Amino acid sequence: MNGRPAPAVLPPSLRVWLGPIAALAALVVVVLGVLYADDSKPGMVDARISAAVDGVGPPWRYVALALDFLGEPGGAVMLVVAMLAGCLLLRRPRAAVFTVAGVGMTVGTATLLKHLVGRTIHGDGNLSYPSGHTAFFTALALIVALLATGRLGLGRPAGTSLVLAAALVAGAAMGWAQVALGAHYPTDVLGGCCTALAVVPATAWLVDRMADRPALADRMADRLADAGRRERR
Repeated sequence: MNGRPAPAVLPPSLRVWLGPIAALAALVVVVLGVLYADDSKPGMVDARISAAVDGVGPPWRYVALALDFLGEPGGAVMLVVAMLAGCLLLRRPRAAVFTVAGVGMTVGTATLLKHLVGRTIHGDGNLSYPSGHTAFFTALALIVALLATGRLGLGRPAGTSLVLAAALVAGAAMGWAQVALGAHYPTDVLGGCCTALAVVPATAWLVDRMADRPALADRMADRLADAGRRERR
């Protein structure tokens, strides 16, 4: 018989709730994308929030710049490598694969949506919807929360609260930085956060499905072998 199978990256206690949440997040992404397709101006909500947040001075501007760096290639690679190192030290190869796949799928989806929606900011052709920085940072927080939920054995209420809180805090922090620096509209930020909420749970489910197939095949082979040995006795 084979050893104990690797823990699922999508905790069973959260599967029922994360499905509808991911679907709702995907709907928000689509609706905002349709509303602001090929647009280059802020909406009414964008204008009000940006007026209160945009152009912050020191020391908060330094905080915003530090958060922004974490969404840039250099900072993002640093965070992902740290996550991978933690997964490998804990002997969680499936979690390491999930980290790479979750981040990659989220950033890839956000990039594709930018070109499909075509929303720009500052009139210089810079595609803005959804915010890739916010999508990345929210995705990484969701991955950490899902892995922590599984490792700690949290039930549905506690696990769901942890996952949603991680998404909210990470999305709000990076989103504030992007709006404060004038890099994105608030609705771009919301779209980025919801992109992560839609993509990460789906990626977790897919990673589990692909990882469990060999284990299932091995178990079936073991059972067939045991049945054959019993018949020969």
